Amino acid sequence: MMTIVETYQPLPVGLQAPDFDLPATGGLQVKLSDFKGKNLIIVFYPKDQTPGCTQQLCALRDDTEMFRQLNTQFIGSNPDSVESHERFRAAQGYEFPILVDADRSMAKAYHALKEDGKGIQRTVYIIDKTGIIRYSKQGLPPNSELADVIQALK
Repeated sequence: MMTIVETYQPLPVGLQAPDFDLPATGGLQVKLSDFKGKNLIIVFYPKDQTPGCTQQLCALRDDTEMFRQLNTQFIGSNPDSVESHERFRAAQGYEFPILVDADRSMAKAYHALKEDGKGIQRTVYIIDKTGIIRYSKQGLPPNSELADVIQALK
């Protein structure tokens, strides 16, 4: 059995994705099991309406149809308020939910916290349709890389 040591690296590929159940934009309550039978991209990002975060989420928005054809949905997550997320979502035309991880419990479970334990480390995961982590990376990977991983899951 593999033991996970508290670290500032993403969770390794092959693990069962940690469950979550958080409020989100659109008046939703979102949990991991909502995506059973679909692939899921989770994007942990530091702050709403900042240049890097806007660029990353707009790239996903722009490739929504490609990901839809790959049976893949995506969500964003950070500790900002639902009001902040709703403003960000409306300004950019995002159709996907953005989760409110106010206590940073989801970020902690997914090793997406910075060393200070407060800030969010930009981290991307792909969870397959059975809930297993198939990709984990810090930073801003290109959508083509994400699509290649998802296509290889078939």
